[in-house]
Amino acid sequence: MLTDAIVSGRLKPGDRVAESVIARDLGVSRAPVREAGRLLESAGLLVSKANRGFFVRTIDSEDLDSLYELRLCIEREATARVVREGRSGEIIPTLLAQIDEMVGLSQDSQLIYQIGIDLKFHRTIVEHSGNRRFLAVFDKLASEIQACTALIERVFDEPGKVARNHYLIVDALETGDEIAAREAMDYHIGVAREAVVGHFRKLEAESGAQV
Repeated sequence: MLTDAIVSGRLKPGDRVAESVIARDLGVSRAPVREAGRLLESAGLLVSKANRGFFVRTIDSEDLDSLYELRLCIEREATARVVREGRSGEIIPTLLAQIDEMVGLSQDSQLIYQIGIDLKFHRTIVEHSGNRRFLAVFDKLASEIQACTALIERVFDEPGKVARNHYLIVDALETGDEIAAREAMDYHIGVAREAVVGHFRKLEAESGAQV
């Protein structure tokens, strides 16, 4: 529930997480809600403040750019490894099914579910790269990646287009060309990085001008 609220934007950066309200809505004590808060803090989505509780982490353009840079390093090489290890054929049917599901969800305005499938698409590639370290880092960043994916949808305001852009990665995997596969993922993440980070820099500039 907490993760969905953050990723979907219902809880905005800087918002306080009201443990008592969430516990009441879920019909549980505050202890499991507090434990969930600690887990989300370790995932980078919340920050704790002494005697004040948990707050949704405020993400700035520098944070976002660093995350995209790390994603790019991992996913670009993971995509190339899938081709190098001859595993493209194993995952293409799964990837195509995931894209079709994303497109369908975008038409029904099911943003939170589309984000989940988008994450599964990228994880499928990383998982089949054969590099367990890549997968461990990817999974550790999963919640932050989800939050960034939500930002992509809002910046582009065309969830269907974002979903269909994944076909370019599959096309590159089908060629069996390692360089083409790496470049396709580079382009895919690069476009999102430029749009989202640029959007945040613009907001920061506007906020600074109003002070």
